[in-house]
Amino acid sequence: MPSPVLTKTQWQSLPKVLLHEHLDGGLRPQTLLALCRQHNVPMPAHTADNLAAWLLANSHSGSLERYLTGFGLTVAAMASEAACERVAFEAAEDARLDGCVLAEFRMAPLLLEAHGLSGEEVIEALLRCLKKSPLPSGFIVCAMRTDAPDVTARSARLAARYRDHGVIGFDLAGAERGFPPTPHLEAINIARDAGLGITLHAGEADDGSRVLEAAALGATRIGHGVHIMNAPDNVQQRIWIEEARRHALHFEVCPTSNVHTGIAPSVSAHPLRSMLEAGLSVSVSTDNRLMSGVTLSDELGAVHEQNGISLDAIRQMMREAARVSFLPETTRQAAIQALEAWKLPWKQVGTQ
Repeated sequence: MPSPVLTKTQWQSLPKVLLHEHLDGGLRPQTLLALCRQHNVPMPAHTADNLAAWLLANSHSGSLERYLTGFGLTVAAMASEAACERVAFEAAEDARLDGCVLAEFRMAPLLLEAHGLSGEEVIEALLRCLKKSPLPSGFIVCAMRTDAPDVTARSARLAARYRDHGVIGFDLAGAERGFPPTPHLEAINIARDAGLGITLHAGEADDGSRVLEAAALGATRIGHGVHIMNAPDNVQQRIWIEEARRHALHFEVCPTSNVHTGIAPSVSAHPLRSMLEAGLSVSVSTDNRLMSGVTLSDELGAVHEQNGISLDAIRQMMREAARVSFLPETTRQAAIQALEAWKLPWKQVGTQ
């Protein structure tokens, strides 16, 4: 017998761990509207609801490249230290109110240099206001894989500089197809040598072999990585899975975003379930709350109801997320303890 549908309040009550959320993709619609007006940024719509609807429609285009165009608007809106502070604090509070007990946020600070802010100013503003929320959180510095290697190395040195001030990891993000991770090995080495966690976007819009390329470069976590399940034949599929397990990779999967960018045809047809059945370490995140119009509670409810992921499997994914977080051990253990203490009566809602 299938599990009854949980209410929104029940989903929010589940202690959650959020590993993959871009700050510049998660602004509140009303905040984006206010910041665009403040910074004289041209807008495609002029109410918060219409702006959110435009971004959602733009995102749900079946193309990662088209999806990413919305960031031109949000990055321009964040073009002041006060704006960065507001976005960071609201992101942490929104996650906390959605039931998160641990969260990692990310962004490419150098994107704001074109708008007059230095990378240092961006990071310091974001860290200041992430810390104002009671939610335990950390910041991952993204470098844009479409940039030259000397630029991504500069991003990595910037991340290393703030290693002891709230920066916990390094990532390569942006349009993936045609921009493999290997040319950015210097940046990855700089970040890893500084003691930062390495999570790279891979196997999202490009071939699943990019996941193993990222692992060979030192990544322990993979952003998306769903094409690991799309090998050209069964033999290669087994090899890819075995290699991913040998590297102990963790996959930060964002189902709704993957549907919007054309990576999966629907949440019900998303490869999340097959990844779990293959024994991969997987968790679910939001990617971009504004762009995809989701919360983490929404994502978990969708994979439960549409992809057939059991409640026990969802709680286990949250445990895995806490285990592989780049935050300190005490913070990770506190999140796991919160999950273990969750009081939802499982037998009454059933499991699959």
